[in-house]
Amino acid sequence: MPLLPGFRHVPFGDINAMRTALSECRKTGDDVAAVILEPIQGEGGVILPPQGYLPAVRQLCDEFGALLILDEVQTGMGRTGKMFACEHENVQPDILCLAKALGGGVMPIGATVATEEVFSVLFDNPFLHTTTFGGNPLACAAALATINVLLEQNLPAQAEQKGDMLLDGFRQLGREYPDLVQDARGRGLLMAIEFVDNEIGYSFASEMFRQRVLVAGTLNNSKTIRIEPPLTLTIEQCEQVLKAARKALAALRVSVEEA
Repeated sequence: MPLLPGFRHVPFGDINAMRTALSECRKTGDDVAAVILEPIQGEGGVILPPQGYLPAVRQLCDEFGALLILDEVQTGMGRTGKMFACEHENVQPDILCLAKALGGGVMPIGATVATEEVFSVLFDNPFLHTTTFGGNPLACAAALATINVLLEQNLPAQAEQKGDMLLDGFRQLGREYPDLVQDARGRGLLMAIEFVDNEIGYSFASEMFRQRVLVAGTLNNSKTIRIEPPLTLTIEQCEQVLKAARKALAALRVSVEEA
């Protein structure tokens, strides 16, 4: 449950459920201020919505007079093959939340990006809203340098190319190890492998660590392991990751058969 009252949850990717929830709020006189979601759920296990879902959400927000707030803390800054994941379907949010990669791994920084229309009604005087560390010069310099590198080196396009290569490889491994792998999914360099049970996922992560490949779990899907390499990785490193994953799965199959 959220920390603040007044929120309603709907199933991710279910546009009919969202329409129903918005309609019910209208009937009861509860004005909906905004719809908040991730274009791709990160901690949920790298869950991609159905094609056309985000444009349909945008349309519903316009219809019901609600703002669309997209959390791109994990998906933004080129990770999915576009600068922002919402660009895959040409959706423009009213408010965009950024952090993590915005600082280029050098400085912690977050940003709330909004349309001029939204900001114009928030503050008559923007200096009335203060933050202790807001606008930190060093953090902002790191963010500007990060944006410049992303654009100059076209890292989103590289993320798309290398992500396709890796995901094809993971899906092939899934076909070879159906007793271990339930699904491989992702977009760009935001990928996940879902295993048939929790213990196999943990063991896979441990095997990858032994081969000096860092992977990550997810907070809300313990069977799923995320693979989110740097956007600057090389083709040779992609091949090393796939080789390590193959070795890890082979070792896991042996351990499962011996158990």
